[in-house]
Amino acid sequence: MVLADTYRRRLYPRALDQYGYVTTRDAEDLAVPAVELRKIAQRGGVEHLAYGLYRFDDVPRTSRDQFMEAVLRVGPEAYLTHDAVLALHDLGLVNPRRIRVGTPRRARPRLPEYIEVVQRRLGPHDLTVYEGIPSASIARALLDCRGLVMGERLADAAREAARSGLLRRGEADRVLTELGSAA
Repeated sequence: MVLADTYRRRLYPRALDQYGYVTTRDAEDLAVPAVELRKIAQRGGVEHLAYGLYRFDDVPRTSRDQFMEAVLRVGPEAYLTHDAVLALHDLGLVNPRRIRVGTPRRARPRLPEYIEVVQRRLGPHDLTVYEGIPSASIARALLDCRGLVMGERLADAAREAARSGLLRRGEADRVLTELGSAA
């Protein structure tokens, strides 16, 4: 039995890749008119969260959802930064009250209080994707957390990231040196 091609079926795989979230830009990429996304939300099963942002109710929630939502709320080219990257990987014993999201553009969306925007352009070598979430690299995040997180915790986080394969040994050594700690 072949299932009919519906707008919801086109959007669902993208939602699975993004922790249940889709944007109107995603809909456009998949040839789904934005008005149809709004209609799907009105019929139920998809929740409208913010301007241009929706979440499929039937995609199971995870501990990473809020990170993905924060990045999508800020907009294109947004990425996790600073202690949000460390929290994503359970490094440095951080539990930030706000998820820091970087963006090279001026972002003016209405955001919940748990999101803090950091306007900053990073080079391609400092950007990556972890678990499907655009992010600053672990090395960049560790260095950016100087002054936010105790130096000892950052050094421990760099060593743990190297042990777990999130940082190459040479990269960890460079970060430790820049943090002012011996390897």
